Amino acid sequence: MLVRVGFSADPDDAFMYWGIASGAVDCRGHEFEPVIADIQSLNEWALEGRLEVTAMSAATYPLVHDRYSLLTHGASMGSGYGPIVVAREQLTLGELRTEEIVVPGKLTTAFLVLQMALGGDFPCRVLPFDEILDEVASGRARAGLLIHEGQLTYADAGVVKCLDLGEWWLLETGLPLPLGVNTIRRDLGADTMREVSQILRASIGAALEHRDEALTYALGFGRGLDDARGDQFIDMYVNDLTLDYGDEGRQAVRELMERAHADVQVEWVE
Repeated sequence: MLVRVGFSADPDDAFMYWGIASGAVDCRGHEFEPVIADIQSLNEWALEGRLEVTAMSAATYPLVHDRYSLLTHGASMGSGYGPIVVAREQLTLGELRTEEIVVPGKLTTAFLVLQMALGGDFPCRVLPFDEILDEVASGRARAGLLIHEGQLTYADAGVVKCLDLGEWWLLETGLPLPLGVNTIRRDLGADTMREVSQILRASIGAALEHRDEALTYALGFGRGLDDARGDQFIDMYVNDLTLDYGDEGRQAVRELMERAHADVQVEWVE
């Protein structure tokens, strides 16, 4: 069976896929095909049910929960860190509420949580995530919301961090911030969903066991990340909660859904 796996073009997602890409895990007769795109595109494709397995923003899941189930692994969670808002000079929360902020997409968890932190809607403009840092550094935008490796490389562009959403969320809830989730389409059937889930989890485990090889593969997806910062980024988003949400991770997802006023029954493929 062909299983298309959508993941974002950043090192942590690539790291988790290494076990399959390298042939280190038994795919049990399934053919896995990676589909790599920015997270906003993956979110939009999920609305159509385009891929059998896909990463998506946790904020998007309520819109597709009737079509996709959550996998118990592969989540990107930040405990006290996460997407950041940057500007060329320090801006207060009050100032951010009135300034146009360039964002990586309105279906992203980063956008949702920024709305929560700012207390509602704010002026914004959507750009591809990898263009936002330059937009702010050049002065074409006053502030920008950075995801992926921009969280580590922003200072190189001469901008400053005004707000860390992972830190804000931890102070608000005491929980890690669930940013990205991995999902599988329900129409594959319960048996296939469980089997594919086992293979994908094994891929993460293989990458952790062969870290150096998997890191070399993953760094091919890290724009502007040297080895040290690539390793740091993997540590940030591939951790114990990535192998399994556990009670804390599941609580964090439910808390996000509740605060987003999402009327959804959160279900995982066990």
